[in-house]
Amino acid sequence: MKEILPILQIVISVLLVASILMQKGGAAMGAAFGQGEGFHTERRGSEKTLFFATIILGVIFISLALLNLFL
Repeated sequence: MKEILPILQIVISVLLVASILMQKGGAAMGAAFGQGEGFHTERRGSEKTLFFATIILGVIFISLALLNLFL
């Protein structure tokens, strides 16, 4: 079990980075300088699925890290 945890953690981390990079940027460049966008958008369809998959992958990654720490 101890040998499998680092490999699983690497695979999950690569998937987590890929899912974060595939998400559309919510803020434009003007938001960095204090200008906000005037509307609120809602996640729908595949964007919502990708968002929840990112959360799940993050939880799995943290769980594996803690499990690796305590074993």
